[in-house]
Amino acid sequence: MRRGDEPLQITPESAGWQRSGLRILELAPGTSGRVVCGGAEVVLLSLSGSAMVDVDGAAFALQGRSGVFEGPSDVVYAPRDSTVTVSSPQGGRFAVCSAVCATRLEPAYVAAADVPVELRGSGAASRQVHNFAVPGVLEADRIIACEVITPGGNWSSWPPHKHDEEREGETRLEEIYYYEIADGPGGTPGLGYQRVYGSGIDVLAEVRSGDAVLIPHGWHGPSIAAPGYDLYYLNVMAGSGPERAWLICDDPAHAWVRDTWPASAVDPRLPMGGPR
Repeated sequence: MRRGDEPLQITPESAGWQRSGLRILELAPGTSGRVVCGGAEVVLLSLSGSAMVDVDGAAFALQGRSGVFEGPSDVVYAPRDSTVTVSSPQGGRFAVCSAVCATRLEPAYVAAADVPVELRGSGAASRQVHNFAVPGVLEADRIIACEVITPGGNWSSWPPHKHDEEREGETRLEEIYYYEIADGPGGTPGLGYQRVYGSGIDVLAEVRSGDAVLIPHGWHGPSIAAPGYDLYYLNVMAGSGPERAWLICDDPAHAWVRDTWPASAVDPRLPMGGPR
């Protein structure tokens, strides 16, 4: 687990694995930041604020959003071996999702209106998923990324699942969970909980805004939003198998929960965020 006391930066080296990375880029008004991709492809999205993004001379206007609970952000894809400059006249916070890869593709842009918004689960397991960098939405070599909003009191990543080896030739996905949690009245900091277990791991951690949990393998879930505090998390993952695929497998002990969803309605608090 990485605490969010300082701007977050996770590399494959710091995580002790091979591919997945995440950096939170914080820019004061009128400043810029630089990302040297090296051997990794990058997906850049707004957590708050807008920016101009230059990818080796290709310019993109990242419209962004005021915050993570205001609907999806547009995103910019930068290929490996490129240099990215992010300039923000009003300032902002940006997630730089990365995955070490072999193939160099072209820079790309996905508008917020083109990000599929999925309402998953029902009842107290209702959540909202923004599938901005998944197969079929964004062309990439290795990276898979999405973000999830869970209303206060609900559970996400439920039933628990894993992305470990499921087919011959596939390898597990290295996954990062990054959290932001809505404050309560008077600015009371929000909180949530994350469970990871199996394959020698058994962790139930309290998480707050800016924290991250690293999941190299094993079952993970639930992600719990404390009552009164809406929970956001960003998922970044990548693997080494022959195809870019989720490889999701539910914990057999809890897989039956999915069969109960049609019997109850999706939480009426969803979807969150206005039209884009």
